[in-house]
Amino acid sequence: MTAPANPVAAVTHPDPYPYYARLLTEQPVYHDPAINSWVVASAETVTTVLTNADFRVRPVNEPVPGTLMGTPAGDIFGRLVRMRDGAEHQSIKNAVAASLATIDPAEVAALSHRWARQLVEASEESDIVYELSVHVIGSLLGIPDEQLAQTAAWMRAFVYCISPVSTPEQIEQGKQAATSLWAQFTELRAEQHQRSDSLLGTLAGNLQQVDDDDEAIAIANGIGLLWQAHDATAGLIGNTLVTLARHADLRDRLAHEPTLLNRIIAEVLRHDPPIQNTRRSVTVETTLAGHQLQPGDSVLVVLAAANRDPAANLNPDVFDPDRTNRQSFTFGAGPHACPGQMPAATIARAGVEALLDAGMLPGEPVTYQPSANARIPVINWNRSSQP
Repeated sequence: MTAPANPVAAVTHPDPYPYYARLLTEQPVYHDPAINSWVVASAETVTTVLTNADFRVRPVNEPVPGTLMGTPAGDIFGRLVRMRDGAEHQSIKNAVAASLATIDPAEVAALSHRWARQLVEASEESDIVYELSVHVIGSLLGIPDEQLAQTAAWMRAFVYCISPVSTPEQIEQGKQAATSLWAQFTELRAEQHQRSDSLLGTLAGNLQQVDDDDEAIAIANGIGLLWQAHDATAGLIGNTLVTLARHADLRDRLAHEPTLLNRIIAEVLRHDPPIQNTRRSVTVETTLAGHQLQPGDSVLVVLAAANRDPAANLNPDVFDPDRTNRQSFTFGAGPHACPGQMPAATIARAGVEALLDAGMLPGEPVTYQPSANARIPVINWNRSSQP
């Protein structure tokens, strides 16, 4: 099998992990002219970049991608906590994290199972891997049931609009979807204005002491919760099913030990993660593992390679759901570590269970949705397969 041309191409390669292993041993830090970026792959350097304030999420001179500037999609993007740094980022992130902490795990599980069953039963061609997280998080935000399918369609278009590998047509469709999402959430906030019994209401309340533009910040980050869960959960559901399809022994164990699925999902997050990389921008001249980086330099942080670093996990290429002391970089580290691991894993478990109950497993060969950072299988459903 031909190796990936670079770490971005690796994301959608059938098996990028031998390539990542070579990066770890031969080029844990290097500059790749093909993608005009520094690349960091080892657990040590990934941790350094993710936890060092010298590395920002966005370039200082481009807080919003040029293709989105001056559009509703850009307005949302620019207000997302995920795209900010410094004290402002921390105060907004604290409000978002405090809001997520109010979610009852039992409610997430109940909603996940309810929507997973309904989506699987709705159609043989159900896009459950993409739609499930929107239905669950959307329900928590207070979106009415009858609007969730449309919200899911808008969110999928919006996600494509932000992706660096999007086509001009996808960017335009995403901008239109952003307009619709903003209108939907603005109306939702107007209806909830005197209430705090939804996740969106809780988020708005927690943001009131943070930003004078708290309503717009709340709307943008409510949409942002759907955005951050979208690809990560889709990839986690898909990659878990691919793993189970390829490991009959795991399916046999799972049939007698249903709680094993929690550990399988945790290991998928490390072994074949849905988010393979993230990016940072250098703000000041700095040294990283003996290399001199300049302000404005781009850094590709290969989370999936760090997950396979023997310095972080013993026998890293072995899929072991019973692994102890598992270290995973999939949800990041440092100021921008994602606080959504519980909802993502809970939603993914319900989706996997519903699809397994329906006898649906991926067939071979498995290909992947075009993306620069998310590893999401384009699944050829095999309904004859039984878990």
